[in-house]
Amino acid sequence: MKILTTVKKVVDVELNIRVKDGAIQEEGLQYVINAWDETAVEAAVQLKENSGAETSLVSIGGADNTDIIRRCYAMGIEQGMHIQDPAIEKPDSFTYASILQKVYEKGDYDLVITGKQAQDTDNGQTGIILAEYLGLPCVSNVIDMEVLDETHVKVSRLGDGGTEVLELELPAVVTVDVSMNEPRLPAMRGIMMAKKKKIETMDLAGLGASPEEVGAGAPKSEVLAFQETEKRQGGQKYEGDPAEVTAKVVGLLASEAKVL
Repeated sequence: MKILTTVKKVVDVELNIRVKDGAIQEEGLQYVINAWDETAVEAAVQLKENSGAETSLVSIGGADNTDIIRRCYAMGIEQGMHIQDPAIEKPDSFTYASILQKVYEKGDYDLVITGKQAQDTDNGQTGIILAEYLGLPCVSNVIDMEVLDETHVKVSRLGDGGTEVLELELPAVVTVDVSMNEPRLPAMRGIMMAKKKKIETMDLAGLGASPEEVGAGAPKSEVLAFQETEKRQGGQKYEGDPAEVTAKVVGLLASEAKVL
């Protein structure tokens, strides 16, 4: 089984993100592997260890994407591909999916594992759009996966009414939830070995695609502006006779909060 996993470099949302004039301020930002993609990497590595799968990874972006590819090497991924092209300036989910379609078609993969969403946009669209472009079956929000044979896997997904269990015929695409596993911390030996491994780097022409073909110059969706969330107002504290306080609070709930 040949597995392709996708990894996106995203802003570390655990840190303070500042917005000014509708744009995110770049100063002080740090970038990490998207948490859902890191879960996908761990899933692929576990399939390699348990079922002998071949693992490949692709990341789309600037030169510093090589750092996250090497981290995935240290986790156990065998081959990495970096797609870097100045034409890919502000890609949307459709652009990402179009590029990944070209990567898939060059590699003849059995299974594509993506994160369910990216923590910078939370769109949750790329993996599903990719499956549509490829004409492949897709299961989203996967929390468990088991190889049945060379052409079938069993997956469990979080549905609206509970856990759903499905049998999926390969080739296929799955998008995974962060609750699927706990990504491993790379050992020092793996980190050192990852520094020496080759990363295949290519532009759109190397993939056999043009910017127009993947929609790089004309995204179907665009972020117009960012807005900070409203700061939570401080609460009010009332002391005194319980009956009087209760009457006052009920009056405020009716006149100001408009909840009664």
